[in-house]
Amino acid sequence: MADIVTESVQEQIFSLKKNLDQQFKIFISIWIIFMQCGFALLEAGSVRSKNTTNILFKNFLDVFVGALSYWVFGFAFAYGVPGNAFIGHNYFFSRSVSHREILGNMSYELDIGGTNSPEVMEASEYYSSWFFHFAFAATASTIVSGAMAERTQFVAYLIYSFVITGYIYPVMSHWCWSDNGFLYTGAGLGVRFIDFAGSGVVHVTGGTAALVGAIILGPRIGRFSKDDDDDPEKSKNKFDNNLRGHSVPLASMGGFILFAGFLAFNGGSQSTISNGTDGVTMSMSVVNTIISASSGGLSALVFNIIFSHFKGREAYWSLIIAINGGLAGMVSVCASSNDTHPWAAVVIGTVSGVMMVVTEHLLIKHRIDDPIGAIPVHLAGGLTGVLLAPFFVIRGLKVDGTYIGGILLGGHGMAFASLGWNIFGTLCIIFWTGMNCLVVFTALKMMGLLRVTENEELLGLDIKKHGEPAYPETYHLLTNENDMSPKPPIRPYNRPASQVYSDNERTFTVHETGCRSDVE
Repeated sequence: MADIVTESVQEQIFSLKKNLDQQFKIFISIWIIFMQCGFALLEAGSVRSKNTTNILFKNFLDVFVGALSYWVFGFAFAYGVPGNAFIGHNYFFSRSVSHREILGNMSYELDIGGTNSPEVMEASEYYSSWFFHFAFAATASTIVSGAMAERTQFVAYLIYSFVITGYIYPVMSHWCWSDNGFLYTGAGLGVRFIDFAGSGVVHVTGGTAALVGAIILGPRIGRFSKDDDDDPEKSKNKFDNNLRGHSVPLASMGGFILFAGFLAFNGGSQSTISNGTDGVTMSMSVVNTIISASSGGLSALVFNIIFSHFKGREAYWSLIIAINGGLAGMVSVCASSNDTHPWAAVVIGTVSGVMMVVTEHLLIKHRIDDPIGAIPVHLAGGLTGVLLAPFFVIRGLKVDGTYIGGILLGGHGMAFASLGWNIFGTLCIIFWTGMNCLVVFTALKMMGLLRVTENEELLGLDIKKHGEPAYPETYHLLTNENDMSPKPPIRPYNRPASQVYSDNERTFTVHETGCRSDVE
């Protein structure tokens, strides 16, 4: 009798742990999905008012398009069993998922995913895992929309979002996080790719895709002065034409939501909560995340002031720089947030904040237009985190059953090998993402599907593409009409603070805010 009672208690404990871990994954995933709201507000505030509806719509489509593509083949490529060192290939359309836990003693034929294959995944594991990993995939995809904002065709966004979420990201995440991925196993070299929450897997992927897309797409009209501009000072300072976003409050709200979401993003990457050290690991990740964010925000703010003085420009305490610096700090600590001391998080965040500012100025120097700052935050922050992680980890690799620590805390030879493997893995991520995105964006450009027309870009995508201006009052000022039929603008001139148009009756100016005023 005692054995029966003991067995029953053990079964109940096992069931409780399994249910608790599923609930934990679902709760964390909801928070990560809510980060889409943060991205939406940050991006909406960082673009001009005439493109607000467009950028908000694209953030919704990250979820809509991403969910379908990840269900069709994304999860199968990432975690399908059987699989090989390169890609998984099972669970397409939720196949090979057993529902016997739900059906109980009902006929096995009712199990729509039923199969006798040993690669069957139980429903209790599949559904929570699918939702958890989809949340990360959607985050990688939404990074790209910010860098390509205000001039990308809607159909292009649908296509590249589907490809990134369903193919590019899943294959690469299989390499790094699946049990048989070649970066995770170390290819028999005794090393593994250190990236706990996705500095490389999520953010370098998204940042690389954003960089390739922004280069092929080209800058917004009026973003940079022409080399033959009549004003030599403009030609010298190509960044003068800063097409500012229309709402700092919206961007700030988005930043705060992202800060909260990142705590779940990094802390929840533990993926379970029922084991002995899960709680402390999650707590460590959360503390390191907020410390790294604080260090990144402050270092970016101060370095931007120093850099401006060095260049002889007027220096400002920029809120947007501080927000992006904080985000870069959170991105960078993703790789090692579960295995590093808080003082190391300060170092990682500080370096990432500086690198964010440096990258932003490098983009401007090379005339690469990123309206949101997605590339400096995610690519520069992600690279910083994944390359610094092997230096600061507490445990690091396990050699002969013992953790050897990082380069600074252990000094073991394999710690240096771990750094080399992280560098190699990062190059693999950049090459895979860059080459695939180069093909996708080039094909879209050749088919005329990548960029909107000049007329559409100047008038704004809200009006021309959606018929739903985010600010109707401003829209009526722009059109000077009571109906929804805007006059087609022609003859734009390159001016940093406004655009000049001429219709058949008179000339008028459309300012960055979207307001219209007559030109004397």
